[in-house]
Amino acid sequence: MDERQLTVLRELSERGTLVAVARALHVTPSAVSQQLAALQRSCPAPLTERRGRRLALTPAGEALAAAAVDVAAAMDAARRVVDEHLDSARTPVAVAAFHSAALAWFGPLLTALAGTPPLRCADQDVAQDEFPALVADYDVVVAHRPEASPAWPAHRVRVVPLLLEPLHVALPAGHRLAERDELRVADVAAERWISVHEGFPLAGVLDVVAAAARRPLDVVHRINEFFVAASLVETGDALALLPARTSRPGPGVVLRPLVDVSVNRRVDALLRPEALARNGVRTVLDALRDVARSPGETG
Repeated sequence: MDERQLTVLRELSERGTLVAVARALHVTPSAVSQQLAALQRSCPAPLTERRGRRLALTPAGEALAAAAVDVAAAMDAARRVVDEHLDSARTPVAVAAFHSAALAWFGPLLTALAGTPPLRCADQDVAQDEFPALVADYDVVVAHRPEASPAWPAHRVRVVPLLLEPLHVALPAGHRLAERDELRVADVAAERWISVHEGFPLAGVLDVVAAAARRPLDVVHRINEFFVAASLVETGDALALLPARTSRPGPGVVLRPLVDVSVNRRVDALLRPEALARNGVRTVLDALRDVARSPGETG
């Protein structure tokens, strides 16, 4: 039995005829009969009987109709709870982000929202294909991928674009190329390089540079954390590609754009479709868009 069938039974108890029930529910008498028949199939005792030309409820039917009142009240209370949950500014919103986005955006996001709704923040640095699965544990997942890589699986997650971010060459401040405002692939193709671990976001961006250089690059270090990569760059041992807006290298590192090849990453918010029904989640997404549009620090 389901709620609609119980509603029909209750209405028949109160209104007395199929026609009156159909009129009240804005359906046909045939539809009312079908609902009653479906309900009867789930009950071991007869619920209705003919009394002359009128269909009436049996004692079992009357007892179930009375119980339907309690069911309707419980369902109404449940809907109110759900509506309050969806609309409440007090319901926490869980947000996960990869490290550089967490560093650059969590602080401004907390400041902008000022506790409405409350945030539950977590850093998640995972392989690129693992980001969509995080929506099972978090309301909003800030994920990134190279611009040229396949899109996120639209059948599994909703995608809210936040930022298309250039990746710049990170150089030690004393490097021979640091005085230039911009670089070309030929300037840096022969350098030693730092990349991320295979399978992680941005693992393929150096391939774009290598293709433009028409030669493999000499990758000597595999470092996921941009702070660690920047610290190695500062020693002069190798160069790296770092995000131009959300990475914050120290004063010993400068960032310079490559002008003859486009190397970017997409930063997106991923979430389950039903999460968009929550007012708090939509508020967080609006604030994330504002934070992502704000000028970031560059090296």
